[in-house]
Amino acid sequence: MRTDISEELKMLDGMARDFAARELLDEREDHDRYPFTPLFDGILAKAMEVGFFSVMLPEESGGSAEPVSALCLVLDEVCQVDASLGGTIFTNALAQEIIRQAGGANLLEDLASEDGSFQQALIAFPAFNNPGEVDHCAKAVKKEGGYALSGDVEYVVLGGLVNSAMLPAKIEGEEGYSFFLVDLAEEGIEKSEPVLSLGLHACPAVDMTLSGVAGRPIGEEGGGSAYFEAAVDRLSVAAAAMAAGAMKGSFSEALEYSKQREQGGRLIVGWSEVRMLLAGMALKSKVADMLVEKASCAVDREEPGWQLASRAAALQVQEMAAEATTDGIQMLGGYGYMKDYGQEKRFRDAKQIQSLMGITPLRRLAYVQRVIDGEPAW
Repeated sequence: MRTDISEELKMLDGMARDFAARELLDEREDHDRYPFTPLFDGILAKAMEVGFFSVMLPEESGGSAEPVSALCLVLDEVCQVDASLGGTIFTNALAQEIIRQAGGANLLEDLASEDGSFQQALIAFPAFNNPGEVDHCAKAVKKEGGYALSGDVEYVVLGGLVNSAMLPAKIEGEEGYSFFLVDLAEEGIEKSEPVLSLGLHACPAVDMTLSGVAGRPIGEEGGGSAYFEAAVDRLSVAAAAMAAGAMKGSFSEALEYSKQREQGGRLIVGWSEVRMLLAGMALKSKVADMLVEKASCAVDREEPGWQLASRAAALQVQEMAAEATTDGIQMLGGYGYMKDYGQEKRFRDAKQIQSLMGITPLRRLAYVQRVIDGEPAW
């Protein structure tokens, strides 16, 4: 935790910790059964009420003065208990940030203020894809009064739950891709059943097929890549915070278990092999915490090199989380694989988090290309 943290962020951090313990912990196993059980709509409504979906908005609209740091604190605390809610919070924040980069701050205010429900305020988005890396992008055709979108868009997070989606599409005759805001109540939209993913089960997503659906352009034609990459610069560290939270939760459960489990006539926390596993998890968690803290502060203050700091934090912390949550399963032995413990879920969630905003190898290549092109490596 930063020593210079503001009172606003301290309060938000405590609120997120209390919320996760009160609303998520006891029912985590049931929540993870989605889509075979109902989604936790009531928890999403409560998260909306306490402001978890608005921290990235302008201050006058209920956002934070340090938006990225605030988002990271919320995601860290929530993901220690259940990263599915963290995935929903992150997806909406990413959509908001892209719209802000495209000059649509007024649009965000309109979406947030109409009826106060999470269905109205949240924005669906394919948060696990980089649209520039997807060949089967939807097509947009100019027509009188706007654009008509047709084609497939895969894995749209929140697409079966909320009223609006921001979708990428290639405009006929134009280079690159653009973003469009789509009313999901429009005719011509077919949605699949909720997609069962590896992790983050209660972060719902659907595949969509569009047939001549009206779309409102966001920003300039063909500007989608610039808006997306600018948003990735700012919010990569938030994806790192999600991974750090899952890692911390895994370590906490492993430590508590080792203090209670007896084998061979003594507590297993006294075994050197167990202590070595715990040491590795503790070290990774501490390093992740420092990386997220430093990078989120750099982003909010726009310190020199903040863009690569944010991306580097995500790539490194996500890799450490995948390793640490594997050790978390090993710490519990056979119990680690059982769904009534949190370790099995955190392992799957950590792997799923690695796919946010595009697959890891391509994000690594994009990172080093920017260094090759002249951005300072440190």
